[in-house]
Amino acid sequence: MKSELLFRFTHLLWPLRQLVLLLLAASSATAQSPALSEVRLSIEKSLPLLTSSAVQSAERRSCFTCHHQALPMLTLVEARHQGFSIEEAVLQDQVHHTTAHLQRGLENYLTGSGQGGRADTAGSALWALEKTGYHRDPLTEAVASFLIRWNDDTPYWAPQSDRPPTEGSRFTSTFLALRGLAGYGTENQQEAIHKRRAAARDWLVETPPVTTEDSVFRLQALVLAGASDHHRADAAQHLSRLQRDDGGWAQLPGADSDAYATGSALVALHDAGEIPTHSAVYIRGLQFLIQSQQADGSWHVVSRSVPIQDLYDSGFPHGKDQFISAAATAWATRALLRASAPPHRNTNP
Repeated sequence: MKSELLFRFTHLLWPLRQLVLLLLAASSATAQSPALSEVRLSIEKSLPLLTSSAVQSAERRSCFTCHHQALPMLTLVEARHQGFSIEEAVLQDQVHHTTAHLQRGLENYLTGSGQGGRADTAGSALWALEKTGYHRDPLTEAVASFLIRWNDDTPYWAPQSDRPPTEGSRFTSTFLALRGLAGYGTENQQEAIHKRRAAARDWLVETPPVTTEDSVFRLQALVLAGASDHHRADAAQHLSRLQRDDGGWAQLPGADSDAYATGSALVALHDAGEIPTHSAVYIRGLQFLIQSQQADGSWHVVSRSVPIQDLYDSGFPHGKDQFISAAATAWATRALLRASAPPHRNTNP
């Protein structure tokens, strides 16, 4: 009886979902879409900076990072897909840098303790490797096994540290873990993955987001967890309502709009919320990003994390703010990339 009622309820909500998506993708007549040439020029300015700083960061630190490996790798792959020229050798060097870092922690992955960053490191590394086409091997199997076991007494994956916005949200950690398992879970691991995914789905549906970071990755994780269409549409509507009058999103209610929150929100709305790049919501976000880009191709975002490591120069601008600014520049570029091709082309490789 409960299953039948749930089916009927979901069926009745389908027209509502369609209405929500139509409203979110309303006519762009009230927002002037940036010219395609303007979007591509903005991307062409940011790609060399992301590329060079990824190289310099890897030269100065042997560890894998989200801000200088995962996000730039994802960005370079997407840029290549959209016809931009990228340095293939640099991309492959980043793959090697990532696998070398995971290999150093192989014993810890096999014993279930992982590396620093725990689910965030493991999940984002597998996500980036998958997008570059890296094949499954014993190393990725060990990392996936760790993700299955980590935090298995909870329905979610928790961050190891509190360095917002990129580290500190259970929604982000849960998305990264689910993403890593989706790409590299083996056939023998599927039963265990299914149990964790089902538990995560229930938690995601029942737990409201607090920050924009929560909202972005809750939406993305709902898709990976197999949530219903109406739950995804509700999450997309919630995230779209956080858009400011200037077209951007802010990390926190009392903060200014910035490229990190805006770029990640647009990517989530497009990929998981099914919001097209010609919608008014997306166009206003694009306008904010293009207008706020620095002359050097970067976006400057002020860090709000308490440092736990000595600062090193990655070659990215903005001093002590360089790491969050690098992440913001990658997210902003990924959002622009989705609007850089004709509508018929797949913009999510």
